[in-house]
Amino acid sequence: MGSVGSVPRLVVAAPASGSGKTTVATGLMAAWSARGMTVSPHKVGPDYIDPGYHALATGRVGRNLDAYLCGAELVAPLFAHGARGCDIAVVEGVMGLFDGASGEGELASTAQVAKLLRAPVVLVVDASAQARSVAALVHGFVSFDPEVRVGGVILNKVASDRHEVVLREALEATGVPVLGVLRRGAVVETPSRHLGLVPVAERAADAVAAVEAMGAMVAEGCDLAGLVALASSAGPLVGAAWDAGEALVSSPPPPLPFPSLGAAPPDPPVGPGGPRPQTPDGLERAVVALAGGAAFSFSYAEHAELLTAAGAEVVTFDPLRDEKLPEGTSGVVIGGGFPEVYASELSANEALRKQIAELAASGTPVAAECAGLLYLCRELDGMPMCGVLDASARMSERLTLGYRDAVAVSDSVLAVAGTRMRGHEFHRTVVEPGAGSSPAWGVRVPERRVEGFVEGGVHASYLHTHWASAPGVARRFVERCRTS
Repeated sequence: MGSVGSVPRLVVAAPASGSGKTTVATGLMAAWSARGMTVSPHKVGPDYIDPGYHALATGRVGRNLDAYLCGAELVAPLFAHGARGCDIAVVEGVMGLFDGASGEGELASTAQVAKLLRAPVVLVVDASAQARSVAALVHGFVSFDPEVRVGGVILNKVASDRHEVVLREALEATGVPVLGVLRRGAVVETPSRHLGLVPVAERAADAVAAVEAMGAMVAEGCDLAGLVALASSAGPLVGAAWDAGEALVSSPPPPLPFPSLGAAPPDPPVGPGGPRPQTPDGLERAVVALAGGAAFSFSYAEHAELLTAAGAEVVTFDPLRDEKLPEGTSGVVIGGGFPEVYASELSANEALRKQIAELAASGTPVAAECAGLLYLCRELDGMPMCGVLDASARMSERLTLGYRDAVAVSDSVLAVAGTRMRGHEFHRTVVEPGAGSSPAWGVRVPERRVEGFVEGGVHASYLHTHWASAPGVARRFVERCRTS
């Protein structure tokens, strides 16, 4: 386990959503990467889409830092895990600088993460409709919480040379340096739809071009040397970097046998590819198929790392293209994404749908979140899906969004009943019924309800969870894969 250390780092924040954080953060990552620096990309909050653009800009996995899902104590260790060996790290904020979990004070806000990382903040301000008032705005953000150090401002959507002069003169009184100016006409095309930006996995060449354009725009309009100097002023962090193997060792072991699933068979089946590979300690290495591709692009990197550390061989498959699961599959994990956009293509892949249904019926562990839940339903917007669950899914006008405090209602391949976890919901779909006879979770807010399905080896729910907060989830899942 490595030390958290002193990787130069800065947090890109803003007074509100829509100010240009993603453009600036991704542009900085791309600009510094183009200059030969190894850049570590991070995103505050549960969002999966922005980290995809960050990964394109840096060539490294984009990682999330979420104090609600993982706990404040894991923010710095998870940051250090991702930033190992890097020259600099860029952390893109969420919403406005001080906005966090509703009704929870600073919890899960960009400000809280900046304090936990002892990182300076560069504030991206949309200056399109203001002049001297920009000084009052910046002054307010600088003084609101003295523990948050706003070390610079990047002015976005500046109309002209004259407008820039007025803004710079006004900001002189605040003592906060202007480290960048982006003009109003410099717009990078990043298409959106019902849940935000279109993910990188769906845009291919267009996404690459957009990231390159962000990098060029930021390199031209920002003081890259000044921003490096700001990042280098971050305070030292004390502690150890997160490590998947050590996290599993320190977590409580999964209770065995699995009460609601029956006794485990004595002789695990061997897949069509022959004997499964072994772990260093001689245990069978379970093959876990992890859904990916354009329809299922939402997955935290730590999930695969924990599964691997627990003794799994994680193999990615694409439900849009692959007609069968990886050889020897003994468990399936299907994360989030946009199956509603690809419902006809997913439905057309009948061979894979049938195989997943057969595996689920045999008791093979299947963990599905949000998009995965929709895929396991009988139908989605009238088109046949896997039929693992006797439920139907459809698009809705209503956006369901927010953090959730949940407790496992039923024993499952992921957790025993009574296990508490925090999660996040983000979808414009409805599943009917919303819960099976053995629900997955009981949710306390925004209203008390049960949701999701636990049937045999299947755990399916709308709730996105971050397994770093409960590493035993991965170990329990892999243990069940070995005995199914």
